[in-house]
Amino acid sequence: MDHGRDEAELRRDAEKLVDILTTLQRCFLMNLSRELSRGNVSFPQYFLLGFLAQQKYLTMSEIAEKMGHTTAAATGLVDRLENLGYAHRTHGSEDRRKIMVEITESGLALVGKIREDMIDGVVLMMGHLCVDEQKAWLQIYEKIKNVCKKK
Repeated sequence: MDHGRDEAELRRDAEKLVDILTTLQRCFLMNLSRELSRGNVSFPQYFLLGFLAQQKYLTMSEIAEKMGHTTAAATGLVDRLENLGYAHRTHGSEDRRKIMVEITESGLALVGKIREDMIDGVVLMMGHLCVDEQKAWLQIYEKIKNVCKKK
């Protein structure tokens, strides 16, 4: 769906967008990184906490799949989160071999704090845009998010 644009022009604009996205990631991730360092949590651990915050629990194999890791690597992530008090494991009631990972109250609090910091950062960015630009930004990002969700 190129909407009538030639390949060279589309590629030039894609290159500009990659530069913009890289700058945005640095800007937002640096702020996120400062907050993560306060909680002694890495990016992968934070992303896992984000997944756990949206579910009652996740199994180790579900964690490995969502994180794109092996089960052994997922176990290491969960071990560190458990040691920090941000997650805990329980066994399935019907199948004791099934290990379920849940986020703790302190894990939820950390995710909530980081999310609020991120929202504050986006509000600051949006303050540099007029209302129509703010709405267009949201509309475009929602479209992109929907494409990403399908992958």
